[in-house]
Amino acid sequence: MQLLVTLKEIMKIAEERKIAVGSFNTPNLESLQAVLEAADELELPVIVQFAQCHEPWLSLSVIGPVMVEAAKKASVPVCVHLDHGETLTYLKQALELGFTSIMYDGSVLPYEENLANTKKAVEMAARTGASVEAELGSMGRRESGTGDGSGPEDETKIYTDPELAADFVKETGIDALACSFGTTHGIYLTEPKLDFDVVRGVRRRTGNIPVVMHGGSGVSREDFQKAIEAGVRKVNYFTYMDKAGGSGALACLKGLKEGEPVFFSSLSLAAVQAMKENVKEAMRQFAMC
Repeated sequence: MQLLVTLKEIMKIAEERKIAVGSFNTPNLESLQAVLEAADELELPVIVQFAQCHEPWLSLSVIGPVMVEAAKKASVPVCVHLDHGETLTYLKQALELGFTSIMYDGSVLPYEENLANTKKAVEMAARTGASVEAELGSMGRRESGTGDGSGPEDETKIYTDPELAADFVKETGIDALACSFGTTHGIYLTEPKLDFDVVRGVRRRTGNIPVVMHGGSGVSREDFQKAIEAGVRKVNYFTYMDKAGGSGALACLKGLKEGEPVFFSSLSLAAVQAMKENVKEAMRQFAMC
């Protein structure tokens, strides 16, 4: 059975179950291993993704084929997704590597330019049967976690307009829409204040398109439940998973006796285990279990 699926297919599963599917950045082998092992143990569908801003860490050309092959061997449905693709050239590269879904992020561009480029992304993806996610609105910070603040006072945030979203979805034919409704990429400096009416409004006016929550790390269990009930079907999650891996490696290091040699392989295994447990907890929240 082919378990490498598109975003559209995995969103159908989420809609049927009224859950959200976790979408985890895997910019290295350790994080990929942690996410797929967590999904396997919980028997839940999952999305593994690579963002263009991670390119300095490890090239898409290196990790991309590994992600695709690992997904093919998984025991649960897996979508291999390009997160925050900022150029059409980069989207094309992901599609050529076998990614089953791409996100074009034109959220910082004028509306008409975002619309035109998203249409092009949909046309490109159609040639390989891949799905497309796009974004309207701004969360203040970019995917890398840089930007101005992360609290409700962040005036750089632009919440998604449901009426505009309806036109955007109709014009582009995308499969999922990333909406800005109060979350932020990176570490939260203050508790996020989420506007679930934005999610409900987008769903109602677009014919129930799957809504994507970016900046999922650090959101409370109660707010996750409200977001999913409102119509969020995909949650992007990385920062706190990455932080858990660092903490796991540090605990391993601190556990060594004085003079004992430090092996990278030991730190790596500790990081994988810590990330896996963090991912499992996140997936349980997204699956409402």
